[in-house]
Amino acid sequence: MHTDRERCVRAVQSKDARFDGWFFTAVLTTGIYCRPSCPAVPPKPQNMVFHASAAACQQAGFRACKRCRPDTSPGSPEWNRRADLVARAMRLIADGVVDRDGVPGLAARLGYSTRQVERQLLAELGAGPLALARAQRAQTARLLVETTGLPMADVAFAAGFSSVRTFNDTVREVFALSPSELRARVPHKDQAKDRAPAPGPGAPATGGTLQLRLPFRAPLNPDNLFGHLAATGVPGVEEWRDGAFRRTLRLPYGHAVVALTPHPDHIGCRLTLTDLRDLTVATSRCRRMLDLDADPVAVDDQLRTDPLLAPLVDKAPGRRVPRTVDEAEFAVRAVLGQQVSTAAARTHAARLVTAYGDPVEDPEGGLTHLFPSPEALAEADPESLAMPRTRRTTFTTLVRHLAEGTLHLGPESDWPETRARLLALPGFGPWTVDVIAMRALGDPDAFLPTDLGIRRAAQELGLPSTPAALTARAAAWRPWRAYAVQYLWATDSHPINFLPV
Repeated sequence: MHTDRERCVRAVQSKDARFDGWFFTAVLTTGIYCRPSCPAVPPKPQNMVFHASAAACQQAGFRACKRCRPDTSPGSPEWNRRADLVARAMRLIADGVVDRDGVPGLAARLGYSTRQVERQLLAELGAGPLALARAQRAQTARLLVETTGLPMADVAFAAGFSSVRTFNDTVREVFALSPSELRARVPHKDQAKDRAPAPGPGAPATGGTLQLRLPFRAPLNPDNLFGHLAATGVPGVEEWRDGAFRRTLRLPYGHAVVALTPHPDHIGCRLTLTDLRDLTVATSRCRRMLDLDADPVAVDDQLRTDPLLAPLVDKAPGRRVPRTVDEAEFAVRAVLGQQVSTAAARTHAARLVTAYGDPVEDPEGGLTHLFPSPEALAEADPESLAMPRTRRTTFTTLVRHLAEGTLHLGPESDWPETRARLLALPGFGPWTVDVIAMRALGDPDAFLPTDLGIRRAAQELGLPSTPAALTARAAAWRPWRAYAVQYLWATDSHPINFLPV
């Protein structure tokens, strides 16, 4: 996108918010970089240069605009649409892999050499993995500075910086303000409402509660998104309470409880973390679960080309694909849900949570556990599982492969290779593999032609209802067939399609 200069200039001059996150505008005369929708007077075209990432702007010596705050724009939808090396690397960087394991750890997860990863990221994004991770740390630091009362030293280490000096230098370079000046700019009324209190004298600054606003590209229809998450929620791990979807998160340094509330222009996010170093990862996983970096205009425009789908899109545009915060957890739940009702699947999952999940405290609601890890489930007695023998074999085989590390379902997954590995497991047919690809791996083109709800919707709309014929018709919907699934499911009266009351 950033290489199409004419298109970028038009987007900046029209202040088109649809392109926020697709590219960044660096202004030669001011030395700042902005999102395309910046409210300031657009610069002259000859003074604009365009970059694919905030990190590339920072490496080129530009500072973040104080008005439009480009560091807080939605992420590029490219990384959710693609499964190549660059897209997989970007998903891992967002998940904090570089901060935890360094660039060698990133390369190892991807199965490439460090040099190859750096070369491809530089070629496409104008910045290497260290610069991209640094830009992410700067954004996390700004968030902590502005929304908490933590001492700056604690902010520095929670954001992933190795020293306070590096933290100070980075914040000054990126935002042209010191950390103290950033905090002083927050209006007094917001300080009282949004800031988590500083720990008392001598108390460790390990955890805290933060109020965040998660941006997205409009339109966003929350009905099927939150409806699906709430209707399939596992008791003890997930719940709908007071207009918010709440759940527990297993994170690298600890755990968290998150409450996500839909609003017209953002998703309210209340995060209670046991370790603030998990902030970036928790935020990234919540965005991924809610599919907030999608490009709904591109999706809906493509689906509208089918005259039988167009009325569904026009009626409720902006549907997202409800995804997950834990790919392994979802794969386990997909197996539990094979050939049973939603209620029965929730019951099976709740039993596993009670027996093998890690207990957590939730003073605000009814969340009691983290979903069991594959390692914990691998120790379960197969005879204690209340399911048919064939599905019991499917379950135990899956959790064994996940626990041993011979099957990976994380952000680094190569979609075609992972599909093939899943299909090779006993009890994994096309429906199970495709639902995991759609909701766990994040493949936007995953399709479920054998799903009963899809076949009913197809028949009702006059689409072909046999799997082969429907797959042929759906070729015109590519690469967004997973979104077509959401629109087809929405023709039913199932609770997954409605925002809970």
